Amino acid sequence: MISQENINVAVKRLFDEIRFTREPEGLYDPLRYMIAIGGKRIRPKLCLTTYGLFKDSFAPEVLEPAAGLEVFHTFTLIHDDMMDKSPLRRGRETVWVKWNADTAILSGDVMCIDSYRRMARAPREVLPEVLGLFSQTAAEVCEGQQLDMEFETMPTVPMDRYMKMIGLKTAVLIACAAKMGALIAGAPAEDCEALYEYGYKLGLAFQVADDYLDAYGDKKVFGKPIGGDILNGKKSWLTVRLTEKLPDRSILDDAFALPAGEEKIAIVKGLYDRFDIPAEAQAEILRFSDEAMDAVAAFSPARRALLKDFAGQLIGRVK
Repeated sequence: MISQENINVAVKRLFDEIRFTREPEGLYDPLRYMIAIGGKRIRPKLCLTTYGLFKDSFAPEVLEPAAGLEVFHTFTLIHDDMMDKSPLRRGRETVWVKWNADTAILSGDVMCIDSYRRMARAPREVLPEVLGLFSQTAAEVCEGQQLDMEFETMPTVPMDRYMKMIGLKTAVLIACAAKMGALIAGAPAEDCEALYEYGYKLGLAFQVADDYLDAYGDKKVFGKPIGGDILNGKKSWLTVRLTEKLPDRSILDDAFALPAGEEKIAIVKGLYDRFDIPAEAQAEILRFSDEAMDAVAAFSPARRALLKDFAGQLIGRVK
């Protein structure tokens, strides 16, 4: 197996060496900008982690697809930030703000294309499965984003529909990363499927954590303004759960109808606090993380330890 320390070193080196050197600069500058901003690199780290469960060293055949996962994720962020009208990403101006919406669309498109180019470097013997998994995942991410946008105009969203949305928008790409590493490593099919389930549950935990941090995180750590979901009237796990518990939905409607500002954020968070929503969100994050570990219960103790450590990195975001 490969240690987490070696995985972190490999990921850092991989993204330090990524270069977008083509022209015109107006198309590729946003790509260089987004890669330089960085991030936790959760998806490539997970891909290399699951690869490392079955191998003792890295090969180029897994490094490029791992990078492709992050490149694709970054493409979705460029477009999502524009659709959400978010001004900051990881503490820096978003692409549509720094350049313009047209550039964000086109640069995002070329970033998506680049992710497929990297996927195509997977080993020939598993290439059809890798591309099939990635293509299905990419379509599902778009489906999730569409549902997310549709929810904005719906007065209420049932929790099961919300969970389906975050499963598509967020969890499937993390699940794809978990399965892809094992697939490229030549792991047995049952292990690949178990890791997909592990990644999916971890992805659900990750998104609920993201919803929680949008309201209760530290701006310096979270990397974007706190309360953005509230200001934009977005449905989050917190608002969906609050709606289930409110005796009168109009209370939340009145709060969301307030002008954008700190007072609006404070009032909505006050409702969350009154109905114990933050504690419930934290419990849900832990539940999904536990279910992720249940999915790999048949793995050896050493492999489970690495996967538990990875899951713990996510849980730590909301402690």
